[in-house]
Amino acid sequence: MSPVQLGHEQLKVYEGRSTSAAGVGKDLVNEPMIRQWCEAVGDTNPAYRGPDAIAPPTMLQAWTMGGLSGHADRSGAYDELSGLLDDAGYTSIVATDCEQEYLRPLRPGDRITFDAVIESVSERKTTKLGTGHFITTRMDIRANGEPAGTHRFRVLKYAPAVRNSGTEAGGRDLGTAGRNPEAAAGGSETAGRDPETAAGLPGRAGRNPETAKADERPSEAGERFPEADGRSQASRRAEGSGRAARARRPRPVVNRDNVGFWEGVAGHRLLIQRCTGCRTLRFPWLPGCNACGAPDWDTVEASGAGTVFSYVVMHHPPFPAFTVPESDADADAAGPHVPDTRTDDPHATAPQAVDPHASMAGPDTEAPAPRTPTGSSPYAVGLIELAEGVRIVSNVIGVPYDKVRIGMPVRLAFLRVEEEWELPVFRAAEGGEG
Repeated sequence: MSPVQLGHEQLKVYEGRSTSAAGVGKDLVNEPMIRQWCEAVGDTNPAYRGPDAIAPPTMLQAWTMGGLSGHADRSGAYDELSGLLDDAGYTSIVATDCEQEYLRPLRPGDRITFDAVIESVSERKTTKLGTGHFITTRMDIRANGEPAGTHRFRVLKYAPAVRNSGTEAGGRDLGTAGRNPEAAAGGSETAGRDPETAAGLPGRAGRNPETAKADERPSEAGERFPEADGRSQASRRAEGSGRAARARRPRPVVNRDNVGFWEGVAGHRLLIQRCTGCRTLRFPWLPGCNACGAPDWDTVEASGAGTVFSYVVMHHPPFPAFTVPESDADADAAGPHVPDTRTDDPHATAPQAVDPHASMAGPDTEAPAPRTPTGSSPYAVGLIELAEGVRIVSNVIGVPYDKVRIGMPVRLAFLRVEEEWELPVFRAAEGGEG
């Protein structure tokens, strides 16, 4: 049954309605919970121990949770909104993101109180999962009556996309994939431009409609003389359809805390945060210093040198966006390659950051056409210790996955996975194969 389209005004009446007023945390901020949290996540920061201990900021929501018995002071507004969407056919739910803002440290003995409201209900959005509405709640948290932080949580209430034998898992019509830019995108025309829709589907970000039209036109020689390039028109179309069916790589979440990192990557610079208080380097990017708690920082550009501190080899399950063509895996046995930096086909999935078998295409070199995957090849994911002392998780490329070794020297490289998006990866240094 198709979901009923609800008027946005019908949903907006819930915005600003309280879901919890004057809620009280079931426990005071306490050392045992802080210790258990730190043990669970492996955080050994000394700031969370001793007589002057504070709670890890990311525990903010933990002090408000009601446990199995829940909170008795919740209003019915959220349940009412959820029921309205259920009745309209939007019966599935998935959490998409949360955002926290910290206003003051929490210390053992603090009494936590909070208020929560439905902050926004989106218009109807179409994502890869299906069609539905994003609901954002905001919780304002206080410690001993003082503002301590804000917690925003967003979910998607949706009707699952209909899938059948004529469509692939992503809901794309395989009969049109490779010819229709909208079908190849796998979503609505807004996918990839609206940040909420982007949580479900990268969509058409970075696609050039004019390029797409040009790529849809067969070459003159291929149209008039099908054997001119050694392939029939049917074989070229079949190859294009296969490339279009490949899943797109998931997008990273870019927010105000890490946008500088991604801007650096776009300029082929790997930037490390440095606390301006104690000068400690940190990675990944965080809003404050783990060592001294100072909020101010600048950046240091990594030299690009590093070693493999640890690694895993991914065999299963295979994810379509990370699939490596077997033909590429065979070619890699002959020696290491340099990542491909070009793709002229807007419907093809560009070489992936997890692909240790990508080949080189210079700025004046015609890039080889991506090959249709016939199976999945394992790939190596490494924990790379940079020369500056911090560590980063990325892919080890340039050698077969079974030749990666702990201690192997690597060098920073940038791999273009889409027209406007690159990722930092690490290439085995010459002579570094184990």
